[in-house]
Amino acid sequence: MRRGNVFNELGFSPEEAAILRLKSALHSKIIEQAKHYSQKELQKIFGESQPRVSDLLTGKISKFSLETLIGYAQALKMQPEIRLREPVAALRFARA
Repeated sequence: MRRGNVFNELGFSPEEAAILRLKSALHSKIIEQAKHYSQKELQKIFGESQPRVSDLLTGKISKFSLETLIGYAQALKMQPEIRLREPVAALRFARA
């Protein structure tokens, strides 16, 4: 059963929680694609050092900005995008 944003539940502000949720989702997709490459190949693809690639692969997301993760996704030929939803209250009024 899916509940609210786990980052909200951990006490992060709504803004921080939204960024962490995006970073986490993007990181997961990057890791899925990165499994097709060795660390040495990823170093070349990302233009990063081995310790930096290791941090990425071991889930140390706090060391990476959202912008950096987007760059990694693009380097892996992914097309990251952000989708926005209408606020729940706005949807209610639109349907009335």
